[in-house]
Amino acid sequence: MLTLDDLADVGRMVAIDAETTGFRIPGAAEIKKMPKGMKLPGIVIEIGCLEVLRDGDGWKTGESWQRRIQPGGPIAKASIAIHGITQADLKDAPLFRDVLDEFEDFIGQDVLLAHSAVNEMDFLNFEYARVGRCGFDEVIFGSSDFVCTQNLSRQFFPGVPGSLDVLCDRLWIDRSDRFQHHGALLDAMLTAEAFIKMSGGFVQDDTRSVSFGGPSQG
Repeated sequence: MLTLDDLADVGRMVAIDAETTGFRIPGAAEIKKMPKGMKLPGIVIEIGCLEVLRDGDGWKTGESWQRRIQPGGPIAKASIAIHGITQADLKDAPLFRDVLDEFEDFIGQDVLLAHSAVNEMDFLNFEYARVGRCGFDEVIFGSSDFVCTQNLSRQFFPGVPGSLDVLCDRLWIDRSDRFQHHGALLDAMLTAEAFIKMSGGFVQDDTRSVSFGGPSQG
């Protein structure tokens, strides 16, 4: 994964999050054993993206892009409980291949930012393989394309659970909109805000500031 030091000459990133069906992605070996002509259902049901733009010595957010996607298969009940997206909600949603041009136009060739970026890489590579853009044993998106806020959080808060909820609480980021259901764009926004705070080297609220790697100052 890319580090903060790798971003010295980067002017634009895209925070990205995907909501999914909740089912496991089959491996390339499993897929090869499947009957010919079998149509694999998709994994991604919603993608949310948010620009993160260089702003002097720091960063700011910019334009956003969000789409719901028809997976062509079931959604796990456990996942519906998390994101609240049902098959009925996706009745008229486009397929992944139908939003691919829009998606690529938005992300361009820029660095991607995600929380638990390995998940986003796996989801995207699977969807790209499903539409024939690469083989199931190949990758379009790799670790050199991503900054992972989960990795960054472990540097700043050693031993603390790596969830986005925990990170937001540590950084005093309001995540109340996430209490009932997650959403791809909401999670991309929270990821971007967490990155902006961590990359700035300190966190500040009305009562205190904390320098990462240093003691609290009150």
